Amino acid sequence: MFWTVTKSLLEGFGSTVEIFVMTLLFSLPLGLIISFGSMSKIKPIKLLTKCFVWVIRGTPLMLQLIIIFYGPGLLAVWAQGQDTGNAFIQWLAGINGFERFTAVIVSFVINYACYFSEIYRGGIESIPKGQYEAGQVLGMTKSQTFFKVVLLQVVKRIIPPMSNEIITLVKDTSLARTISVYEIIWAGQAFIKSDGLIWPLFYTGAFYLIFCGVLTVLFGKIEKKLDYFKS
Repeated sequence: MFWTVTKSLLEGFGSTVEIFVMTLLFSLPLGLIISFGSMSKIKPIKLLTKCFVWVIRGTPLMLQLIIIFYGPGLLAVWAQGQDTGNAFIQWLAGINGFERFTAVIVSFVINYACYFSEIYRGGIESIPKGQYEAGQVLGMTKSQTFFKVVLLQVVKRIIPPMSNEIITLVKDTSLARTISVYEIIWAGQAFIKSDGLIWPLFYTGAFYLIFCGVLTVLFGKIEKKLDYFKS
């Protein structure tokens, strides 16, 4: 029975890892783009970006999952009930909505990109303006100064808060079951219903602990490698 449970949990863990990797792959660069919007000198862009980040950070990820998965379908149902030739309404009526796994990835990417954007923004704004001025004196462009001088220092400063968010992401993947996406918690809970066993659910904790432990060690090594940047 132990090996049967382990095999089932490994399958669920595969989905958990897939959600984790896909979220990081898209949310890390998107978060940097959003952070630039938050620091933009163009007030409408800055205000709009900050408002968006505020809404996403201020509402539960579970709610965002439900809205992104069910929202398009509900819009389509509403649109089909409208007796009008409006092109926009007709377009809404043709919406099929997201597949469950796609909805999970979209929700997680948007949510974590907003959190990462604030970490990026804090790291970038913590760099003294004198370093930008020094780059200009040396004949470097703003982009050269940012990528060759500022960015590596930002990376060192954001590693601790970023590692916390990434480890939180590992545990948040369990929210995917909210819209019936198979992952490790779902796999563990299935044995309660089918065999009346609760220990597989506790067994899932070992997978999370090992995963988070590996990430903790990895981020610890990254921090040590960046020790040559002394604040």
